[in-house]
Amino acid sequence: MTTAVAPNTPALTASDRCDRCGAQAYLRVELASGGELLFCAHHARQHGDALRSVAANVQDETHKLSSTPGNAPADER
Repeated sequence: MTTAVAPNTPALTASDRCDRCGAQAYLRVELASGGELLFCAHHARQHGDALRSVAANVQDETHKLSSTPGNAPADER
């Protein structure tokens, strides 16, 4: 499995939804057999081992969850 993103792979947006629960997707899994699956961070963690065994590429944007530009650290307020 590789986590490299192909140059023409579009970034995930708020309209991309988890195939499991419908929450915003932060992980796109391109399957070795063709097709793709989208997962929220929760389900990506829950099914991580199984996903790795069938993935050709993984686009992981879970880092977007930890960055909150509107919330400055307390010492900067």
